Amino acid sequence: MAARAKSTVLTGGRVVLPTGTVDGGRVIVEGTRITGAAPADAVPLDLSGHWVVPGFVDMHNHGGGGASFTSGSVDEVLKGVRTHLEHGTTTLVASLVTGEADFLAQRASVLSELVEQGDLAGIHFEGPFISPCRKGAHSEELLRDPDPAAVRKLVDAGRGAVRMVTLATELPGGIESVRLLAELGVIAAIGHTDATYEQTAEAIDAGATVATHLFNAMPPLGHRAPGPIAALLEDERVTVELINDGTHLHPAALELAFHRAGAGRVAFITDAMDAAGFGDGLYQLGPLAVEVKEGVARLVEGGSIAGSTLTLDTAFKRAATVDRLPVGDIVQAISANPAKLLGLYDRVGSLEPGKDADLVVLDADFAVKGVLRRGAWVIQPQLG
Repeated sequence: MAARAKSTVLTGGRVVLPTGTVDGGRVIVEGTRITGAAPADAVPLDLSGHWVVPGFVDMHNHGGGGASFTSGSVDEVLKGVRTHLEHGTTTLVASLVTGEADFLAQRASVLSELVEQGDLAGIHFEGPFISPCRKGAHSEELLRDPDPAAVRKLVDAGRGAVRMVTLATELPGGIESVRLLAELGVIAAIGHTDATYEQTAEAIDAGATVATHLFNAMPPLGHRAPGPIAALLEDERVTVELINDGTHLHPAALELAFHRAGAGRVAFITDAMDAAGFGDGLYQLGPLAVEVKEGVARLVEGGSIAGSTLTLDTAFKRAATVDRLPVGDIVQAISANPAKLLGLYDRVGSLEPGKDADLVVLDADFAVKGVLRRGAWVIQPQLG
């Protein structure tokens, strides 16, 4: 069982706050919250030599620990959530791949109960409203145009838990569905798209605010036909998802995204499948067979990349040690920005009094040494 002290004062660490990094900073935890003052009986915990950062927020995740959010039982879904929690993800949105409409509606109903319980932060439909030209690891025969009535049916099935829908907005009904989602308070994300630059700009004007795993499953950047990438990077209203696993993106592409969009418009995601935190082997992603070899997931038939086996602690470490990004920028991308998009920044995404006591302790090499969720240690730091 996770251990909870009545009150704890974390001292000595490099604490990353919205205003900057404080060496030898303090984070005071009382019950499930961060507070501004420590009671006399607070237990001190010296984290000298460690980073203290907000819990990670993953807004695009299909599973982990051998469990799929699209097809797993409730217990299996919770196992997947736990797997990512042990890697620092304290807030997680369950993403669903393309399936029959009735099946997806049923899954949304099941997952909405876990959202109500606080185990999940929401539901994301990555299909079926995507382009067959850029389907990636989605079953082509199950794809359909984004008819607003069909989109509304899936959103309603989630009983208020649906946070994001990925659309190929150039398809018939795409722009109307973007407007509908914006009216419903659901994020319209552009992805698995064959749109032109102009079509993408039209969708952004209609209310789309997220790029689903930028660069992947969309036309490449061209000098005469810049396509969706240029439109998504240049518009200040759009946050771009990036999968920083070394497979989905070349470091130069990640650098381009940060340079053009800025740290305030990037969200690190995993796009993880059930193999994350579980190992190589054969898996199912929806109805499609996937082989994971040396940590890279590809469809057995055709060889397309099929999600990732990434956890956000690995994305954090790679961003710091390979991409050489400032830690403050990484924290924005891995915690604050997705929390803001999901409408949860009043509770998570930064280390501020009044917010949930969700945090991650990292050593000098950016390895996870402690995970705290709502004041309870999931992984208690073993120091000394």
